[in-house]
Amino acid sequence: MAEKKVKAEQKVIVTAGVYDILRRPIISEKTAKMSESNGVVFEVATSATKADVMRAIQAIYNVKPIKVNIVVVKGKEKSFRGRNSGTQRTVKKAYITLPADANLDLAA
Repeated sequence: MAEKKVKAEQKVIVTAGVYDILRRPIISEKTAKMSESNGVVFEVATSATKADVMRAIQAIYNVKPIKVNIVVVKGKEKSFRGRNSGTQRTVKKAYITLPADANLDLAA
């Protein structure tokens, strides 16, 4: 009989670059609703990919995410007192779905 090879879980090592990927957690009404169903939202680096975000969450919080969705929110045009105009910064967000037993303490 052929034996199945079982993949060993690779431990992800925390390096300084991992902390550059996750900028900050985004806390709003929408993310509060998501947290009830084990979802969290982070602002991430503009160069970050889904795999990078997965590795960073796994390394920092010791939780393997189920799914990662990434959205780029373009900066809005704003005018100041009708004269000067400028744009807000463009933000990249990662919507992360976690397993049911996972618990991230973002307030700490």
